[in-house]
Amino acid sequence: MTATKDRVRMIDTTVLSDDWYVLKKITFDYCRSDGTWQRQSREAYDRGNGATILLLDPLSGNVVLTRQFRMPAFVNGHDGMMLEAPAGLLDNAAPDARIRAEVEEETGYRVRNLRKVFEAYMSPGSVTEKLYFYLGEYDPAERPGAGGGVAEEGEDLETIEVHLSEALRMIERGEIVDGKTIMLLQHAALVRA
Repeated sequence: MTATKDRVRMIDTTVLSDDWYVLKKITFDYCRSDGTWQRQSREAYDRGNGATILLLDPLSGNVVLTRQFRMPAFVNGHDGMMLEAPAGLLDNAAPDARIRAEVEEETGYRVRNLRKVFEAYMSPGSVTEKLYFYLGEYDPAERPGAGGGVAEEGEDLETIEVHLSEALRMIERGEIVDGKTIMLLQHAALVRA
């Protein structure tokens, strides 16, 4: 079988937008499975890679989520207030170091027993981002910061604690609709089962 890199010939890349993140139009030739070459173009949104974590209190079974406004969800018919697992872009840091800092910024809690569980592309048809998924523990009695995010970055987060079983019911009721959060909650439920 031919390596994928030998089936793709890059023709042109044009930057369409370089505002919040970078949007590029990429033109390429692709060798189809029947051996014919086809010219294609795709737009790719490059926002960098990120990390996300589900914090779990092993004693109570509670998890920590955040609630924040998301404009893309809002313009797609959602009220925009999304319940999510803490997450952030790597900004050239190692995923484990970045998620530790991000979770403190967003929730105020420190992570214990950090464990990487998997990596995934969330929307590979249009976004370059790969997410690193983590599970970690927290102690509700130890919260050195207030959380809430970084105001200068436009963050205004509320921290929510809910039992894992209730969070799973919130998925069923359509109250949690964020993909990364659903993946982490379901993974945590499988691990605890």
